[in-house]
Amino acid sequence: MSEMHIIVGAGQAGGWAAMGMRQAGFTGRILLIGEEPWRPYERPPLSKAMLTAPEEPPPAYFHPAERYAEQGIELMLGAAVEEIMPTERRIRLRGGDRLAYDKLLIATGGRARRLPVHGGEHALYLRTLDEARAIRVRLREARRVVCIGAGVIGLEIASSACALGAQVTVLEALAAPMGRCVSPEGARFVERLHAGAGVELRCGEIVQAIERDGGSFRVICRDGVEESADLVLAGVGMERNLMLARDAGLVLEGGIVVDEHGATSEPGIYAAGDVAAFYHPLYGRRLRLESWRHAQNHGLAVGRAMAGDPAPYEDVPWFWTDQHGVNLQVAGLPAEAARTIVRVDNDKAFTAAHLVEDGTIIGLTAANAPRDIRAATAMIRAGRRPDPARLADPAIPLQSVQ
Repeated sequence: MSEMHIIVGAGQAGGWAAMGMRQAGFTGRILLIGEEPWRPYERPPLSKAMLTAPEEPPPAYFHPAERYAEQGIELMLGAAVEEIMPTERRIRLRGGDRLAYDKLLIATGGRARRLPVHGGEHALYLRTLDEARAIRVRLREARRVVCIGAGVIGLEIASSACALGAQVTVLEALAAPMGRCVSPEGARFVERLHAGAGVELRCGEIVQAIERDGGSFRVICRDGVEESADLVLAGVGMERNLMLARDAGLVLEGGIVVDEHGATSEPGIYAAGDVAAFYHPLYGRRLRLESWRHAQNHGLAVGRAMAGDPAPYEDVPWFWTDQHGVNLQVAGLPAEAARTIVRVDNDKAFTAAHLVEDGTIIGLTAANAPRDIRAATAMIRAGRRPDPARLADPAIPLQSVQ
């Protein structure tokens, strides 16, 4: 009887994990279960082209439907897993059906965090294709848009709304935009970028309530400031879908605790992508990441490990965002730097290297400079301590800095 691998979650990590299993030579059954009716699709376009394109673009699927059939990957879409039973090695589906597994992968990702304020239900949130479609319709009619949260999603939506001609205000509770993923210098570049596009970005504003005001809304801040809007959007982070793992008794630390191969505290159960708190050999500790490349590459690595090819997952963290025509990329962990050396800083370009106390490079932030990101990624992986004077000189290509 052939071995059965079940993947709970048909997002990016789950879809690529299934492909990774086949790449590593697994010949048993693979069942990919997802709550949405769509096969795995890209999420980055949801805050960009899905909102701004004149005609609604089709979903950006990772693989054509035929690929799953060719690889012998069974899709069970529009289905929900309600319980994992580790001692029986079974799962229970909504409706009561039970399925046995030999190995199980939890790739349930996360959902958009809701605003815990009075009237929070009036805001629109973005995580899924259906949510993006709803925002797209409303943005076509909105002239005044308030975005709550100046993280990546909030700022990308603000950029898209601005491109559609709306008057946009962004309210952020923290002291700077993207404060959890860029340095203070990078945050100032982001502030200038949005100001130059006409977006009003206000930090240190804590939203207290959203009230309906006829056909529009009033966003009320704790200090008494009010903003009127035709449309309110909230990008205030992600909540990991940990309920199944918690109820199954798996060890959690803000995510499902896994080793460098994706294995959880329960034999035969693995986790990958946004939902995992994974051990990273380069940093010697656990990380929780929410990015496109991490979801893909962690899914691939864990899928291979489940198939008997357990190479440690040790990718250098990396993410990107497009805002107002500028491509901003971040490699490593710049928020943990003790020192930042700015190489380039102007209206359309920015490059800054981030170092820990002993001078080791830990991150790089770069706008419109993909070559610098590639060079820095290699330096971070090698644990390099570049010469600060050469690092600060933009005339010296980063590839040549020693």
